[in-house]
Amino acid sequence: MKNEQVKKTMKGALILSIASLIAKILSAVYRIPFENIVGNTGFYVYQQVYPIYGICMTFALTGFPVYISKLIAEQHDEATKIKLSQQIFVILCVFSLGSFFGLRLFAPLLARAMGDMALISLIRSVSWMLLFMPFLAVGRGYYQGTFNMVPTAISQVTEQFMRVFVIIVAAVMFAHFNWDYYKMGSLAMFASSAGAIVACFSFVRFFSRDFRVKTTVPRFSYLQLTEKIFTEGVIICLFASTMVLLQLIDSFTVVRGLLHNGYLPEAAKNLKGIYDRGQPLLQLGMVLAVGFSSTLLPTLSHALKNKKMAEFRRISKVMLRISITISVAAAFGMIVLMPQINTLLFGDALLSRELSMYIFSVVFITLIGTYNSILQSLNQFLITVVGLLAAIVVKFVLNVWLIGRLDLMGASVATVLSLLVALGFILVFSPELIRGLFSEGHFWLKLGATTVNMLIVVKAFVLVYSHLIGNTRMDTLFISLVGASLGAIVFVVSALAFKLFSVREWLMLPGGKKILKVWQKLTRKGEQI
Repeated sequence: MKNEQVKKTMKGALILSIASLIAKILSAVYRIPFENIVGNTGFYVYQQVYPIYGICMTFALTGFPVYISKLIAEQHDEATKIKLSQQIFVILCVFSLGSFFGLRLFAPLLARAMGDMALISLIRSVSWMLLFMPFLAVGRGYYQGTFNMVPTAISQVTEQFMRVFVIIVAAVMFAHFNWDYYKMGSLAMFASSAGAIVACFSFVRFFSRDFRVKTTVPRFSYLQLTEKIFTEGVIICLFASTMVLLQLIDSFTVVRGLLHNGYLPEAAKNLKGIYDRGQPLLQLGMVLAVGFSSTLLPTLSHALKNKKMAEFRRISKVMLRISITISVAAAFGMIVLMPQINTLLFGDALLSRELSMYIFSVVFITLIGTYNSILQSLNQFLITVVGLLAAIVVKFVLNVWLIGRLDLMGASVATVLSLLVALGFILVFSPELIRGLFSEGHFWLKLGATTVNMLIVVKAFVLVYSHLIGNTRMDTLFISLVGASLGAIVFVVSALAFKLFSVREWLMLPGGKKILKVWQKLTRKGEQI
């Protein structure tokens, strides 16, 4: 029976990981055609309010469901689970209604703080999706708590598909009917509600049948439940929206900082739109790194459940090694190809230096996310939360200071440094069990050599091709595709040659067994020659 439960849990974790990966890819990719259609200023209008949507959806689709699922899983019978779900639903209804009216009421204040009063309609447009939060959070939380991840996975993917569809429709209508930027932005923000409605269909069966069952189980204390949800639950929500919170600070400080530096309003909005190109690139880098490391999460949970602490530490070490390696490869790969990627995706190479600095944060946010997964499995929440709060304060202070001196490079540097502060705090205050996982100096030397090899080969290819052939937008397609492929091959070959990972670690990687087989064949042929 225990083995069946473990298998069910692992299968569920895999389903949820795949759904999350699909949703993240969709969330990153749609911004590229969207920016190309609406331009830099249109992208600025959308991205200014996007962090508010991001935080709301983190509460509804990630943070609250994770904590609710934990509470549901702790109950021993179905009647108690239903009773608990009903009470949490009431609490979240009060919270979502309060948030809805609060966002609509304070929309002018938020728009003024962002330096653009025309954003009021967008903020009010995004507020409607808050009304669906109780249905999404409780529905997902209940199914996750009963180890049925399929409805949750379907809701996550369908929400993103519908939202992306409406956003692209908004962009097309903007171009076709010559709408102004803010009318287009309001429809694009309403996409969040359209996505939430479609996601709710995954839980129709639960709310129409199971949820309505009247039980004789004694009620839980509403006060205690509220306290739990808005302490531990909110902590999970806040961490899940780390990058969105940093982006929200950019929404309040970047345009105002540029205006203070003497830029005209239209120029400031245009520059902010270009700077926001970094967000889909950052997400794509994170998807790759987190996707690889998350495949080991079920194994980590299994080791902890069986109290195999040595195995838990070993898997944690492998997770961190994979995270740092893939994130470094993704970040530096994008940085060396940034002018070409920028031109290919967005039509020009403007602010490539600033975007390169911003992309460097892929390394730190990926490591923070991996450490957070490990700490959450140990029920350690406070460390990452304090680290996150420190990052938010540092980001705000540095944004105000550095934008005044370095323009948008200041905002990029502030993001990287704020994440570095958060990671440093987590490393210093982590429990003894997971300390010193990066203490082996030779790993860093090997990773450095592997990365340098990749950078030299890719940069040489870019320079030679650009000099001999050209650097038009069509050329950048070839350079980006070949450069990325060449970089990946050089990185993997260098990692194998320098023995960056042990054989055991390679085998734990998706596709690692095939890579090792090919490498062994090549080395044997080399020895024979």
